Amino acid sequence: MSLPTEFNFAEHLFALNRARPAKLAYIDDRGTLSYGALEDRARRLASALQSAGVQREERVLLLQLDSHDWPVSFLGCLYAGVVPVAVNTLLTADDYAYMIEHSGAVAALVSGALLPVLQDAMSKSPHALRQLFVSQPTAALPNSASDLDAVIGAHPPLARPAATGPQDHAFWLYSSGSTGRPKGTVHSHGNPWWTAELYGKPVLGLTEDDVCFSAAKLYFAYGLGNGLSFPLSVGATVVLMAERPTPDATFKRWTGTGLSAAASGVKPTVFFGAPTGFAGMLASAALPARDRVALRMCSSAGEALPGEIAQRFKAHFGCEIIDGIGSTEMLHIFLSNRPGDIRYGTTGRPVDGYEIELRGEDGRPVPDGEVGDLYIKGPSSALMYWGNPEKSRQTFRDGWTQSGDKYSRDADGYYTYAGRSDDMLKVSGIYVSPFEVEATLMRHPAVLEAAVIGTQDSDGLTKTKAFVVLKSNQSCSAEDLKVFVKEHLAAYKYPRFIEFVDELPKTATGKIQRFRLREQEQHA
Repeated sequence: MSLPTEFNFAEHLFALNRARPAKLAYIDDRGTLSYGALEDRARRLASALQSAGVQREERVLLLQLDSHDWPVSFLGCLYAGVVPVAVNTLLTADDYAYMIEHSGAVAALVSGALLPVLQDAMSKSPHALRQLFVSQPTAALPNSASDLDAVIGAHPPLARPAATGPQDHAFWLYSSGSTGRPKGTVHSHGNPWWTAELYGKPVLGLTEDDVCFSAAKLYFAYGLGNGLSFPLSVGATVVLMAERPTPDATFKRWTGTGLSAAASGVKPTVFFGAPTGFAGMLASAALPARDRVALRMCSSAGEALPGEIAQRFKAHFGCEIIDGIGSTEMLHIFLSNRPGDIRYGTTGRPVDGYEIELRGEDGRPVPDGEVGDLYIKGPSSALMYWGNPEKSRQTFRDGWTQSGDKYSRDADGYYTYAGRSDDMLKVSGIYVSPFEVEATLMRHPAVLEAAVIGTQDSDGLTKTKAFVVLKSNQSCSAEDLKVFVKEHLAAYKYPRFIEFVDELPKTATGKIQRFRLREQEQHA
């Protein structure tokens, strides 16, 4: 397989679906959007961006809740040759201020509900955004802002897509690092095409008859494939949800009861989730009966899926969960179980088109049964980390991408997760830096020291646990510290468990020995 020298991913998707203009592309909390309307609105936005003076390969911050405005905005940017920087909607103003400055974004596409936090971020960033395009505004707009619907309605569709190539910059996704500073991961126009051709079609087997619903939001690499690249590559329909994917919210979409009247009776056939979500749903008293859903398959990624959860889910719904691993750097899943070929407790085998190596500390491949650092080679690899040549060199080496995960491979070629290569934690599919949480805890006036590790809950899923040493003559509760962390960091980063201790294990030079805390947890 190969791509032509001139390739624009948005135009590629539009061209694939011009024969089905009336087919539902998206169903969101407000209504529906057909394939014809998706192209029309995206091309009008592309025209509006050009009229606003946004130039080829300039960055535009994309801070929107999941609705059909998100794919319109993303594809409109790509069609115009503008680079959308898709960011997590759960972050703080300080996080967005950094991203505005780091990306050099000239404009932003933002949901009205998120405009206040973006304005706060803008006040903290020395880099100015020239223009804001606000979807579903909730209050009067500032002078620098325009209503997205009005802007789209006021411009004609852009006649032709930007003459981009498969290796040209298309979009950014931010990937967290061990220092807590996110890295701007730059992807090309060709990368999402490769993920659809190598994984979406052959592994998931998606067709135009499928209805896709992803718990992972569109700003995640996982969610972007699930809710845009894969379904639009085959003409399928996508259900989007702005709210958090709680069990109750998910069940409403599964059973078709939470959709608008225009989409009455539509039920997802493929669901994309994470182990934490599947465990929560199985524990819910509102778990729907098998005959109330239309699921034919589920996908899991973000963290290792315990086999017990997958087996219980299949017993209830008669539906397999295929577990895989991907990364922001590789854009989607490169190692996966497959329908009809699932080995519970493993992450499956390499996706066709990707090469996998497990390497020891000497950089050489390790034999089967031994743990090694996971390296991947494949056509969907990111181009670089923006403005970070040192980290780019460490991660992207001679065509190989270092994942930061440790794995072992058995004699049959199945891979089993063995943890992170650094101290980064993956909680509910999102990376959390223990150093960032520790530093925040130590800002509390009662805290002397803190160490954060990952521990497993009763379902075998990773959660953060903090070991805290209080200052002499000081006191506070675990709940006090949880609230404090939530006030200073994105809410999902707070430690789920807190244990007060008299001292932390350290080396002779004073470094905290987190591995001893992990060993203690394992033997508790």
